[in-house]
Amino acid sequence: MTDRPVVVEDLLRSLAPQVLGVLTRRTGDFDACEDALQEALIAAARHWPAQGVPENPHGWLLKTATRRHTDRMRSDAARRRREERTAREPAPGRARVADDSLALLFMCCHPALTPASAIALTLRAVGGLTTAQIAAAYLVPEATMAQRISRAKQRLKASSTVFEVPVPGAPDRPGRLRNVLHVLYLMFNEGYTASGGPDLHRADLSGEAVRLTRQLHGSLPAEGEVAGLLALMLLTEARRPARTGPHGELVPLDLQDRARWDHVLIAEGAALLIGSFSGRERPGEYRVLAAIAAVHDQAARADETDWPQILGLYGLLEQVAPGPLVTLNRAVAVAMVDGPAAALALLDRLDADGGLPEDLHRAHAVRAHLLEMAGETASALSYYRSAAARTTNTPEQRYLITRAARLERRARPTTAGEARCPGEPG
Repeated sequence: MTDRPVVVEDLLRSLAPQVLGVLTRRTGDFDACEDALQEALIAAARHWPAQGVPENPHGWLLKTATRRHTDRMRSDAARRRREERTAREPAPGRARVADDSLALLFMCCHPALTPASAIALTLRAVGGLTTAQIAAAYLVPEATMAQRISRAKQRLKASSTVFEVPVPGAPDRPGRLRNVLHVLYLMFNEGYTASGGPDLHRADLSGEAVRLTRQLHGSLPAEGEVAGLLALMLLTEARRPARTGPHGELVPLDLQDRARWDHVLIAEGAALLIGSFSGRERPGEYRVLAAIAAVHDQAARADETDWPQILGLYGLLEQVAPGPLVTLNRAVAVAMVDGPAAALALLDRLDADGGLPEDLHRAHAVRAHLLEMAGETASALSYYRSAAARTTNTPEQRYLITRAARLERRARPTTAGEARCPGEPG
């Protein structure tokens, strides 16, 4: 029976990290194992659509990848000894496969790597994406992404990374887990609002981040921050269908059609968040962020949003994960509770402390919004234009330009002979 190519592709993508995990655990050489797996995947993609998927596709891939790896290792005596150790090791069971995938995720998110390199390596090794797919997602040439992945593998090799999941109580476990969560969070954010390009979203990246975080939660169900991150992703991803209009234009939160939100994801995210709290432990940043997302999602209409609760949660977030971006987001909540003047004063203090980069478009966009709320049209217009010039995401840029154009029309004096469009602001 011939399988459709798309079915084979999906199967290979799901099996790739499992096989790579087993092979890496057996040999300890991630770089060589990754190369061997790629050769096995190419062989499977060539034969399976025509000949049918084998009865044990995982075993077929593992055997083929092992053979490719063995061929590469035979010329090196030290590697031959590792091959002999492999031959003595019993075949892994299902539980070990899950452990291997988790260990692979920890390895790819190693602190020795930059976040950009860790994300690329995670998408390649654990997510099963090709280098071409990752390059397309990040709008860079395939050769550039291949070099980034190659450098990441070399850095891992130089750091003598141990292929294992840090055990509970290990000194480095909290830091390693924190790095894994950070990489997954960055991956999701890039998919939810792309840093550049013609589309607001990159659903393949956000979807892959959700899938990997689900796997992580399944392996570490007692980790509250893992559940919190998954809850945050689901509660945020639920709004994606309403974030763009029919032509791909950005629709801000307060104008979204909330009937289009995915309420199944909202319910799942809320349940995860509630279940993540146990005892009197202090929540970390992902659970607080998930709580903020939940408050937004619970409002049937924008004017029913519980802004005082959101403001209180941002105050808590500044305690557990302080930073200028947290303060920037808190300023929006301050404006909704105490008015734009109080929020602008908060931003002035943040600017005086040098907390925000000058080229951060969101800082200019937030200030423009607050100035517009305060009735300072000319200043708001300037900041909207400044924000638009600093973003490379086309829908965001068009939204900011549109806001600026509306303010400009509103500020322009109306002459006796000037026609006004129906419904246009006065």
